[in-house]
Amino acid sequence: MAPIGILGGMGPLATLDFMHKVLAATPARCDQDHLPLLVSSIPQIPDRTSAFLGEGASPLPALVDSARRLADAGARLLVMPCNTAHLWFEPLQAALGLPMLHLVDAALDEAVRQAPPGAALGLLATPATLASGLYVRRAGAAVRWQMPTPDELARWVMPGIQAIKAGDLAQGETCLRQAAQALADRGARILVLGCTEIPLVLDAACAGLPVIDATAALARATVAWALAQRAGTPGRQKAPA
Repeated sequence: MAPIGILGGMGPLATLDFMHKVLAATPARCDQDHLPLLVSSIPQIPDRTSAFLGEGASPLPALVDSARRLADAGARLLVMPCNTAHLWFEPLQAALGLPMLHLVDAALDEAVRQAPPGAALGLLATPATLASGLYVRRAGAAVRWQMPTPDELARWVMPGIQAIKAGDLAQGETCLRQAAQALADRGARILVLGCTEIPLVLDAACAGLPVIDATAALARATVAWALAQRAGTPGRQKAPA
């Protein structure tokens, strides 16, 4: 089958985590059973949150350049293990003309299926992902949310994400567990890890809540799509044409 292109580097450790989760989700008994992957890990892509807030350059040109390299190398499906980068999903896909799987859709599909009726979802994510309504808009009005307050974003969420990017996983975990507990205290019943750095330090049960790992959800959707293509049947999450 044709290779799957991973548009990564946002950040580098999150890209490795995604690759590991693709391997873990693939039913394989030997090397040849695994999916062919092409990886472009470019950490120099401009910061997505800064761009959304008008404080930095747009990442779109660098995203398009990286994606074109993957396409030129033979990728026929693209995935992007960075939540905030999905603010540029539509123009990126339009520039490439290749099918892409949407990380947020993959995460929401799992969250909605697992949430008890009427349960509030707690979302840990960057200020840009939260302010843009990326999850809220795609989930629809029927889904209830608990979000970090501006103070919690400033004290715990962004310091936690930045600590992970700097390699201090212990400090990142300390910050993000406090943010998760605050969401649980306000009534969240499922925790959505909506930044690909966060699953590096928060596990499958945090603050006593079940966790939706958006990175793992995208990995499972990627494997399902690839296996469906291999079998000649449509996958659970169809890649947009």
